[in-house]
Amino acid sequence: MNQILLCTLNARYIHSSLGLRYILANMGQLKSQTQINEFIINSRPIDITEQLLDKNPSIIGFGVYIWNVEQTTQVIALIKQIKPDIKIVIGGPEVSFEHKSQKICQLTDYVINGAADIEFPELCQEILSDNAPKKKIIQAIPRDLATIKFPYDEYNEEDIQNRVIYVEASRGCPFKCEFCLSSLDKTAWAFNLDDFLTELEKLYQRGVRHFKFVDRTFNLKIQSSIKIMEFFLERLDDNLFLHFELIPDHLPEKLKSIIQKFPDGSLQFEIGIQSFNPNVQDLISRKQNNDKSEENIRWLRNESFAHLHTDLILGLPGENLDSISKGFDQLFDLNPHEIQVGILKRLRGTPLIRHTEKYQLHFNPDTPYNILHTSTIDFKTMQRLSRFARYWDMIANSGRFKHSKQLLLGKNPFNNFLKLSDWLFEKTGQTHQISLARLFEILFEAMTEILLLDKEAIKSNLWADYLSSGLKGYPTFADSKMIQERNRKSQDNKKNSQSRQARHIK
Repeated sequence: MNQILLCTLNARYIHSSLGLRYILANMGQLKSQTQINEFIINSRPIDITEQLLDKNPSIIGFGVYIWNVEQTTQVIALIKQIKPDIKIVIGGPEVSFEHKSQKICQLTDYVINGAADIEFPELCQEILSDNAPKKKIIQAIPRDLATIKFPYDEYNEEDIQNRVIYVEASRGCPFKCEFCLSSLDKTAWAFNLDDFLTELEKLYQRGVRHFKFVDRTFNLKIQSSIKIMEFFLERLDDNLFLHFELIPDHLPEKLKSIIQKFPDGSLQFEIGIQSFNPNVQDLISRKQNNDKSEENIRWLRNESFAHLHTDLILGLPGENLDSISKGFDQLFDLNPHEIQVGILKRLRGTPLIRHTEKYQLHFNPDTPYNILHTSTIDFKTMQRLSRFARYWDMIANSGRFKHSKQLLLGKNPFNNFLKLSDWLFEKTGQTHQISLARLFEILFEAMTEILLLDKEAIKSNLWADYLSSGLKGYPTFADSKMIQERNRKSQDNKKNSQSRQARHIK
């Protein structure tokens, strides 16, 4: 029997490939000889190759993305050296455009552009019946979603116990933001809602409580959004957690009323702002009502329990440091739980490339294809912003410095944090692998010597964060009073522990 492998390299073990499960569900007569093999990107390519070849496959299909293209290329190159007769098929957003310039496309037998739910099974049938197509690039035909089988039965028990479960109520996006591949979609298409909810019920009965919706525009059709949220309200328990991507300027009262019914810890919204600069928004074809977006984020933060994960993109054409600073402070003032600061990337196939000459967009030729400099942001400044993004995630988004955060940022959050970021890199030369204990020490030094903040206030707030962090020992800024307080609490906890144990001794 010919063995068919569906493979991808995930960023982390907890991730799962929804795309591969769609393909498996739609393999038809070939399903019994098809299996999914998921790896993580920090595994050695030669070890992945060995595991795949041990299964003696005839066909291997790889899902290729910006985060795994380098490692996947290495795996495919090894396979072709060892077993060149194995047919390699690749698909995914990273390989759907600019094929001639990509080594991975040169190495493989077939490339499927677009959704491969049906195209991959059909291609496998042709290959195994000795009727393989001669053309290498296969363009997927848009399919009626009603003809595609749902993938959710393909999540196994290990997935349910240990991995994030991804679901989608719709595909596509009606918006045309030029930095995003979804801008190539003509519209958004919805799965039959009743059928979709039946699938969610099956997952729920199997024990799934963490649902991550990958819809680009969850609140595009409000009635559908409400029906989905009502489904979960009827099944609400302490472990339920839902993640949705929300359009920031579209939050009617009906949707607000149901959002308010979800308790703390059950709801997370990812909200893409990207830029508050109207000129930049026009330039990249992003339609966004900034006033309405601000109003809605403020309402969500103050009137609901939803966790708000907001996004900004740095390095967009026409944006400069002053514009970025204003937009960041504007978003920070709305008090979202997290601000994800992303650096612009050139995704293959996006219309953003049309601005290359006028705005002098220069990107890293290798993954992750990050912007290096533009006509309004030089390379040195872009490097500073990249470090800002990394340190911001490490400090502000981590939740470990909730007492110190406001003191640190003050009334000029962007400029204060940029100053801190510059100093941190000069001090450490690192943006990764800084231990938490060391970070506390460095922050105390920076806040006193660089930001010139009140020393006692710094000590008090950092000490509260230190205690909350669970770190043992004492930082150098801890005074005798702090040490005595911690020792006393430690002794009290010890006594309480001994007392509970003593009650069981006869």
